[in-house]
Amino acid sequence: MTDETTLAPLPWGRDVIESVLPHRDPFVWVSRVVAIEPGQSITAELDVPADLDIFRGHFPDHPVLPGVIIMEALAQAASIAMLQAPDLRGHIGFLAGIDGAKFRRQVAPGETVTLTGRIVKSSRRLVVAEVKASVAGEVCATATQKYVLA
Repeated sequence: MTDETTLAPLPWGRDVIESVLPHRDPFVWVSRVVAIEPGQSITAELDVPADLDIFRGHFPDHPVLPGVIIMEALAQAASIAMLQAPDLRGHIGFLAGIDGAKFRRQVAPGETVTLTGRIVKSSRRLVVAEVKASVAGEVCATATQKYVLA
């Protein structure tokens, strides 16, 4: 974002998300940001299109969003929160580790996934976040993710 002291009004759409993240189509896995405390926490959403090409192969008779995509969506959401901390703006976060990942519910085409992240450790080189994905209040996935900053 251009103004380093003022955040855009919520919810944030694709234009604001792409001003923070380096990701572009077809690899942006955050549809909107609905709440944020820069450098601390975030609540975002991912609308899962029913016609997403990945469902042609995963799986044609029982389409589900791959767990790795859910983890990537969580990493992107948490990265938005961390990259809005005044001292980290302009950096890029690279996913460096996923600990304790648990998948509890499948995500189907047409659903909206709520992505939450809470930054539990932050330095100039490493950020650790507790993340959770849910659909309609049902937990889909949880993990502790680590990001290296560049």
